[in-house]
Amino acid sequence: MMAGDKFNFLKTALQNYKNAAQYLNIPERIYESLKYPERVITVRMPVRMDDGTYKVFRGWRSQHCSWRGPLKGGIRFSADVTQDEVIALSMLMTYKCAVVDIPFGGAKGGITVSLDDEAEELTEEQKKAWCYRFPYKMSERELKHLTYEYIEKIYPIIGPRNDIPAPDVNTTPKVMGWIMDKYSAMVGHTEPAIVTGKPLSLAGCQGRNEATGRGCVTTILEALDYLKKSNRLHHEEITCAIQGFGNAGSVVASLLSELGYKVVAVSDRSGAIYNSQGLKIPELIKAKNSEGLASYKEAESINPDDLLTLPVTVLVPAAVEGAITKNNASAVKARIIAEAANGPTTPEADKILEENGIFIIPDILANAGGVTVSYFEWVQGLEYLSWSLEEVERRLQVKMTRAFEDVWKTKCKYNTSMRTAAFITGLERVVRAGLDRGKGV
Repeated sequence: MMAGDKFNFLKTALQNYKNAAQYLNIPERIYESLKYPERVITVRMPVRMDDGTYKVFRGWRSQHCSWRGPLKGGIRFSADVTQDEVIALSMLMTYKCAVVDIPFGGAKGGITVSLDDEAEELTEEQKKAWCYRFPYKMSERELKHLTYEYIEKIYPIIGPRNDIPAPDVNTTPKVMGWIMDKYSAMVGHTEPAIVTGKPLSLAGCQGRNEATGRGCVTTILEALDYLKKSNRLHHEEITCAIQGFGNAGSVVASLLSELGYKVVAVSDRSGAIYNSQGLKIPELIKAKNSEGLASYKEAESINPDDLLTLPVTVLVPAAVEGAITKNNASAVKARIIAEAANGPTTPEADKILEENGIFIIPDILANAGGVTVSYFEWVQGLEYLSWSLEEVERRLQVKMTRAFEDVWKTKCKYNTSMRTAAFITGLERVVRAGLDRGKGV
């Protein structure tokens, strides 16, 4: 994104809401209510660092709308997370849960944690002190106590029937285990349903780590099928480029490769690589986990910005918000964009992409596999059950396929874009819940 074009997540979320609302007859009381979260709390967390000093961190938890059920949403550790971003993401969660028709409302949490932008300057001993899975200059002990402090502060508003956290940017199953541990200690008994995305040893769910990527692939296959049936895609070879080779992006790459599609480019924070003949995904994952993407020798390095404009069939933005803007949208050549990340496309870019006939699978549909399997995990936690991986994947397939069909029917009914159709689908269900609860009068 160019200077001066800073992405405003909250403004974008509100614009998508308004775009969808104009198609529905929404009572004014409900319409105005859904512009704002039910509550937002700001918390501060003093943590003793390994050098004996104390650092105070800031965090938030936003709860947007609980009309359809308990609130659900991840917690992100990020250098630039803001209150507005957390509010916007909680709004997206409300409609995302409704699109896949699971009985949750939307929430989101965030803590400002400084990124390690000077890793090269640290000694080997300092590097060994980092928590392995975090890109921060913080040890595992520091991160654990930061997590404990956060849960202690938001404890009054969370609970297995109130608000259930989950992983998000830079938080892992290990962090979810810490959340379960802290909350369980506070209530005096083990409570597996307080958080999802936990390790399997702590009543986690089979297939949860792969759920976002697997759900995204289901929507990609549905979109490919639609384009073929409508003669907009013939028998050419299917190629894919993936911006963001993290959890979701690597799963998408693996599954598409297994299906015989050619993944020609991927990127992460370290850079981007390209091979027109296709990347060998298992070898690429091994290389990334050992020495980074650059250690994979069967590809050339490219400018990460150029990945977004490669002539591929499917582009998967799976990294950060605001990746596709008015400055680069006209150069995008993909036939399908599947938004595995939250908010990767700005409203200005949306218009350009639509005018150019690019089929967009919006974020609240494309990446809803994660919250869907989180719902499965929550149900299992409440009932002390354990489903097999096959059962989880079968249920996820049904949910994501049905959600795509519902959004497609809405698109046809209102003759609108896929993004607006997804928001209409979710908003209509949220409004119906509000009306049935008497919120409209």
